[in-house]
Amino acid sequence: MSAELVNIEQLIEHVSDTSSYHLPSFIGNFDLPTISGFTLTKGMIVEVVVALLMIAMFVPLAIKMKSGKPVRGRLWNLLEAFLIYLRNEVIIPSIGKKDADRFTPFLWTLFFFILFCNLFGLLPWFGSSPTGSLATTVVLALSVFVILTFSGMKKFGIVGFWKGQVPQMELPLVLAVFLKPMLFVIEVLGLFIKHAVLAVRLLANMFAGHLIIAVIMGFISAVAAGSVFLWGGVTIASVSLCVALYMLELFVAFLQAYIFTFLASVFIGMAQHQH
Repeated sequence: MSAELVNIEQLIEHVSDTSSYHLPSFIGNFDLPTISGFTLTKGMIVEVVVALLMIAMFVPLAIKMKSGKPVRGRLWNLLEAFLIYLRNEVIIPSIGKKDADRFTPFLWTLFFFILFCNLFGLLPWFGSSPTGSLATTVVLALSVFVILTFSGMKKFGIVGFWKGQVPQMELPLVLAVFLKPMLFVIEVLGLFIKHAVLAVRLLANMFAGHLIIAVIMGFISAVAAGSVFLWGGVTIASVSLCVALYMLELFVAFLQAYIFTFLASVFIGMAQHQH
């Protein structure tokens, strides 16, 4: 096996969801346990931590808001600002004021879960964020698809929902018999493809950022056998570029959570307001 292939495999492993923590050499690696044949991974641990963190943050906030007392404190005001902005500027325009409040808790949860998972991926020794794993992004996209489909069938009926996927057109009978089944297949395939793209785009954006940072840091070890001056120059350049990329990744963490939530709102809105 070539050295290049080994390096690529090491980089992929560094940014992938694994069952062990690669800690500093003086501490050693820490392998996660296997429970009843089921192996825990770093992504699973982060997801549990994120879920507990969200409960610890938002349950007290909900109690404060429900009591009618003013929400005070920088953290509470920041969270409230996020929630109000998402509801008023993203969810209501996409779904409509009449139906928005039914889906707001789900979309709020979706946004903050993705955001916190993205941010945890920037912490040392966590490797990649859970949203850099296809398993996580597929489940997130599938949850949107399930909410969209069942809420649409509840509103329009099973037949009415699927029939409504075809745009209403005044067509002669001969053309309708030919075109409408074709349009139905295209629209249903499009419905599945949209959610598949929703999963893949989040995965690609989060995985690619971590991989680029790992590649740049890999330049340091690649020239370690060379001269001290070359190694020093590459080290300074690599670290400086990685710091800049980390700032970009911090922005991307918020951006991707926002885009996923925005697209989920649009898809749900399309299901609630058919052609």
